[in-house]
Amino acid sequence: MATSAQVRAPKRSTHSLTSMSTQLRGVSCLRLSVMRDETTSPERQRAANDSAAASLGIDLADREAVDLGVSASKTTPFERPELGSWLKRPDDYDALVFWRFDRAIRSMDDMHELAKWAREHRKMIVFAEGPGGRLVLDFRNPLDPMAQLMVTLFAFAAEMEAQSIKERVTSAQAAMRLMPLRWRGSRAPYGYKPEKLEGGGWTLVQDPEAVAVIERIIKALLTGETVNSIVLALNEAGEPSPSDYWATYKGREVEERTPWSATTVTRILRSETLIGWKVSRGKPVRDSEGAPVLATREPILTRAEFDEIGAVLDGRSATQSVRRDTNALLLGVAFCSGCGGKMYLNRQEGRPGQRPTYRCGATSRHVRCPNPMNIRADWVDDYVTREFLRILGGLEITSTRVIPGYDPQPEIDATLAEYEDHMAQQGRQKSSAAKAAWQRHADALDARLAELESREAIAPRVEQIRTGRTYAERWVKADTAGRRKMLTHAGAHLTIKPGTPGGWRSLDERRVELEIRHPFFDGAADALMALEGEGAWDNDQRGVKA
Repeated sequence: MATSAQVRAPKRSTHSLTSMSTQLRGVSCLRLSVMRDETTSPERQRAANDSAAASLGIDLADREAVDLGVSASKTTPFERPELGSWLKRPDDYDALVFWRFDRAIRSMDDMHELAKWAREHRKMIVFAEGPGGRLVLDFRNPLDPMAQLMVTLFAFAAEMEAQSIKERVTSAQAAMRLMPLRWRGSRAPYGYKPEKLEGGGWTLVQDPEAVAVIERIIKALLTGETVNSIVLALNEAGEPSPSDYWATYKGREVEERTPWSATTVTRILRSETLIGWKVSRGKPVRDSEGAPVLATREPILTRAEFDEIGAVLDGRSATQSVRRDTNALLLGVAFCSGCGGKMYLNRQEGRPGQRPTYRCGATSRHVRCPNPMNIRADWVDDYVTREFLRILGGLEITSTRVIPGYDPQPEIDATLAEYEDHMAQQGRQKSSAAKAAWQRHADALDARLAELESREAIAPRVEQIRTGRTYAERWVKADTAGRRKMLTHAGAHLTIKPGTPGGWRSLDERRVELEIRHPFFDGAADALMALEGEGAWDNDQRGVKA
């Protein structure tokens, strides 16, 4: 009785079949989900395919479909780069040769489509090795039901194996997530890189290049730079963003660079990975006692440093209600002499030939100004710039840095929020196992809260940090919002007085009066100008608290 491999298919007008005396043309198909430098699987697959093809009289020549780093669970045979290309050219060969069944498919649906394709184009599919030895599915005879039956059985087995693998991987990753100092292998948090452990497995250590960037970001933030200005500096310097940096680290070519953004910088600075904690889905990973699980022995920041940065970011967020969507340099600086209220920029949009002005904002406050002021914006912008730099431009900027010490309260608040969120899920569990797991996590969070509440806080201290830069240097590099912040921080107050005849040609400086009202700047500015007059001041003599 002839086997399926020996049955000659009836001739079709659309496809000229080779006779049994003619050697079949085959394609050797290789696939690997994860490609590592040390793997030998491609060579192992190629050798098995060559052996099977030789014994079946199939000529592989140089025909190969090599898809490395391609998952069969996530892509169908038709979606793979090289195999998919061969499947579009069925007239170029007679057989597909795979090492094992799982190199071709991982689901019954995929096998159904591949078998349908093979039957339509009358191809042979060979699996060189497997549980029952070599398997040959000859679809050159469309009337042979055995090939279809075997396809269905093996596809079912492959799908079950794929599901089993997925469950094992998920379970292993969940277990590894709770192992201190063990890294499970995905993308490392920015600032860290993987390192092999002596007993096997991997951990995270500091990446000096990325840590240097993080330290530069933190230094800029603590000396008064805005997140947006930090982002601008990083992009101008060509510093690789975290995603680009990781791609380069893994040896992948970056075709289109991803720029830094304020979201990226903020996410890095607020992530507990900086203090060495494991984080999953944005939340700390905790052990059975509720304590955070460490991912590394080399955290980049201490808890006190991390809290300090968080406090700075919180303070910046609290001031975001100030209008930042305007180019008005003197918002909050220019005031109307008629009512004492703030003046606002009028862009004069829709009025050709008219220049922007600052005008009294009494109307928007629903009050009546007895003598509302209006003045050209570019005139007073230039005036305030010149006078501010004359008064304070030579002063060195020093910032006040508050070192929080250690305060358990931020972690208490974060843990309490996680506890409250967990408690909101109470009663939704149906099985006893789920109820027990819910209770264990609730107990662990409660225990962690109790432990945190027992810790003593360390009082904060204040440090004065000299930046080595003057207000004039900072002014040149700052954008409009940054300059406005410098003015308001110094207590700059510009009073606009009534105009005088002929005042439309240029600024009559009798209309304007600039005062620096912050007490720290008042005396320092007088001292600076006195020293400047004597020609006696230098960098060490012009420090001032900002």
